[in-house]
Amino acid sequence: MASFCIIVTSSPLESQGCYSAYRFTQAALEAGHSITGVFFYQSGVELANSFQTMLSDELAMYPKWCEIAQKYAFPLQVCVTAANRRGILSEQDAIQNDTPNLFNLNAPFESVGIGELVSMLNESDRSIQF
Repeated sequence: MASFCIIVTSSPLESQGCYSAYRFTQAALEAGHSITGVFFYQSGVELANSFQTMLSDELAMYPKWCEIAQKYAFPLQVCVTAANRRGILSEQDAIQNDTPNLFNLNAPFESVGIGELVSMLNESDRSIQF
């Protein structure tokens, strides 16, 4: 079986890429493959915003990613630079900006540098970008 590194660069609200990444991840795991991790980059970081609210007729991807990552124990890594540019802050980033209560990136999502993506790529057999 193969191990995959999933890279999500698509906005969860503007395209189907984030949903396709989720469905691929789900299918790969059900087929017995492993996921080294998921790296959210560029507009894909918008998924990690815990303040987002969805309308009743829209698919809420945030809880789905949280659930699958916890069930199969793989990391959801968010590029810190791309996230900060889009107003998505971890608790540590909020403290550094003197706004300790204003953070919207929560576990299981984690704020990381681009070096974590390189590590995941090295540990994986394949990478797929959505």
